[in-house]
Parts: sequence; C-alpha cells; structure tokens
Amino acid sequence: MEKSIESIWKQGFLKSEALVAPKLNDLYNQKSTHVIDKFNNMFRRNLIALVIGAFFAVAFTYWNEIPYLGLFLFLILNLLAMVNYKAWKELGKIDKTVNSFHYLKSFDKWMKEQVSMNRKFAKFMYPTFFLSIILGFWLGEFGGSIPGENLVAEIVSNYPNTLLVFGLPLYGILAITIITALLIKFGDKIYDFDVKLVYGRIYNKLGELIADMEEIKA
Repeated sequence: MEKSIESIWKQGFLKSEALVAPKLNDLYNQKSTHVIDKFNNMFRRNLIALVIGAFFAVAFTYWNEIPYLGLFLFLILNLLAMVNYKAWKELGKIDKTVNSFHYLKSFDKWMKEQVSMNRKFAKFMYPTFFLSIILGFWLGEFGGSIPGENLVAEIVSNYPNTLLVFGLPLYGILAITIITALLIKFGDKIYDFDVKLVYGRIYNKLGELIADMEEIKA
C-alpha cells in the first residue's frame, strides 16, 4: 500500500475535528497501528501461495501418475486466487486521505464484504475440491487404465452381491453424495474456521481498535 497505516493514524490523530489529540496519541502508542498493512501483506502472500500451490499440484500429481487430479486442483486454486485478487484490488481503492477512524471503518466494511463473498463461494469450493479428489484418483493416468473401473471390478469379484447403479457400487455413491451434501451445507462454517485460523488475531485486533476509538469518540 502506498501509504502506511502509521502515517494515516498520525494524520488522523492530529485533526482537530476528529478526536481529542492527547487521547488519540495515547491510543496510538498503546495499540498496534500497523494492523491493516499486516493484513494486506498476509492477504497478498496467501494469493501468491494459491498460485504457486496450483502449479505445484500439477507437478506433484503428474509425478505420482494422477494428473487429472492436478488439473482439477489447478483450476480450483486459480479460480479461488482470481476471486480474491479482485477483492484485494478493491482494498486498494479505500480512501487513505480520511482520518484513521474512518479508514479503519472502511477497511472493516471491506473485510466483512470479502468474508461474506468467500463464505458463499466456500459452499461451491469445498465440495468441488472433494469431488475433484475422487474423480482424479478414479481416472488415474492420461491414456492409461482407469483405476476406478479396476476397483469396481475387484469389489464385484470379491462381493458378487454388490448393488450397482450405472455400474458403480450403490454404497459408494451414497457415501460420496452424503459427504458432498455436508460440504455444501457446512462449507461456510468450514470457511469461518479457516479464516479464524489464519486471520483470527488480526480480526480481533481490528475489532479492539475500532471499539476503543468509538469509546474515545463518544
């Protein structure tokens, strides 16, 4: 970001129409004023990690003879990176010339919108990720025998009474359907856990900063 949160706070603290300068300066000294820069850097690193991870998935799965899985993961991870890159660019449009309190409020609004968008996307991403793993292992190598069909043949050979639907074991279809349905239903909850794990401390710090500044402003 072109202008660090430190410089924004210093300007905001000294504006006569904002808050009482001594109290703001005291708050500035007590709180970690680089919270937004820290979040921005972490968010950017995670975007880069998604893209690198996508290419690594292709190389790793090709080496282990499950290239379809790598292709599916490559598409999913890059789609996730594109969606969040667009959100990250919106973060850069927040007006940095306002005082610190309004800047933090604008950032808080952006963050809630970004989380809301990703919670909805998670209901698609997690089940798609799961199905990609199943399908990737099922298809195996490019142009080779299909491991999934070999597995079904072995199951039928050992358990002749296995119920098949469209040539697939019924219990297997039911298990995959149930897991997929659960991932769709609870995808947003899983995302909330991921966010708390990665950004939890920053979110808490932001909440504390805004609460303290609102208290002083009151």
